[in-house]
Amino acid sequence: MNKTWKPVLWVLGRVLKPAEVHLFPPFRPLLRHFPLTCPGTPAGNFLAWNENSAKSAFFRVFRHALVLCVLLLSACSASTEPSSQPAAASSGGDEAANSSLTKVKIQLKWVPQAQFAGIYAAKEKGFFAEEGIDAEIIPGGPDIVIEQQVVNGAADVGITGVDSLLVSRDNGLPLVSLAQISQKSSYRLIAKKSAGITSPAQMKGKKVSTWFGSQQFQVLAFMEKNGLDPKKDINLVKQGFTMDQFFNDQVDVATATIYNEYHVVLESGVKESDLDVFNIEDAGVGMLEDTLIAKKDWVDSNHEMAVKVTRAILKGWNYAIDHQDETVDIVMSNVTEGSTTREHQVTMLAEIAKLIRPEGFTEKQVGSFVDESFARTADIALKYGLIKKEAKLDEALEKNVYEEAVK
Repeated sequence: MNKTWKPVLWVLGRVLKPAEVHLFPPFRPLLRHFPLTCPGTPAGNFLAWNENSAKSAFFRVFRHALVLCVLLLSACSASTEPSSQPAAASSGGDEAANSSLTKVKIQLKWVPQAQFAGIYAAKEKGFFAEEGIDAEIIPGGPDIVIEQQVVNGAADVGITGVDSLLVSRDNGLPLVSLAQISQKSSYRLIAKKSAGITSPAQMKGKKVSTWFGSQQFQVLAFMEKNGLDPKKDINLVKQGFTMDQFFNDQVDVATATIYNEYHVVLESGVKESDLDVFNIEDAGVGMLEDTLIAKKDWVDSNHEMAVKVTRAILKGWNYAIDHQDETVDIVMSNVTEGSTTREHQVTMLAEIAKLIRPEGFTEKQVGSFVDESFARTADIALKYGLIKKEAKLDEALEKNVYEEAVK
């Protein structure tokens, strides 16, 4: 990317609402190199941006003028700057085979692990290739905002939580769900018995850690449900890849999923009897979690491809659930060396399989949209202020994509 764009984009990131920036196609390739963030929000989370940041009439006029100027600069740049990407030389063989496949980038919400076993199985077992897809799986992390990656075009589809999808749409981002991967909430809040936190009320004034980016909303709803203002009554701390903050008593309460971090704690030697566990599902604020998302205009322009991606992923999940031992081997070949153990991934896949294909679900129901669960998630999001407007679920869910994928 031309260095002269960086100061321009730096200004844009602080005067434009991201939903506005993404409306302009000339910006999209640039944003891949210079993602927008908003200072002063958790983890630079641009979802927190709102119109209050630009109340003055002068600022709005300046903002619109700047859009026009940059659009003109973009048009000039597009007509004068040669492509920096050389054409790839054909060498036949595998390259010729790969050239017949369509590249699709899949953004994960976390690092490689059995939480995404179905996607890795789909790639390893050739389910993507059967659909004519060359799948690139992009790992996530504590600072990766999945919605930003998808809206910016850095990924074609992504895995995020339904709560986060609803917040994104409420902020004007044109994202939709193609299939609902998990059917229940996996979140727990855990505290050591020694911390003396036996009720949510006792979390007041304490350090509570959770993941930022786009994964914190269930915890915020839990606090609101229990009469705590997450901005004033607790010290909300960004939780990293590991549970070290919890082990080292740097936080009083930590977030854990039942399929991952909870077992990390138990595997470290901590006994269940030494923990106070708060089940977010039992608290009545459990929200649907992993869902497959894409940008609405990408789906409209690539409907058949959206169906194929969804079909391959759902096929991968059914395979992973039915062949867990083999699938764990596939997962282990993709994790960062030394970051986990096979035993932990075995436990994770066994737990997450219960969330994805719960008792009573058939293979064809994997990925399905259960209206009641979505309505509950949307109601909780509205009640506890995660979204400002009632969610339009009929527009948020691309049910036709799922239905075609499972035919």
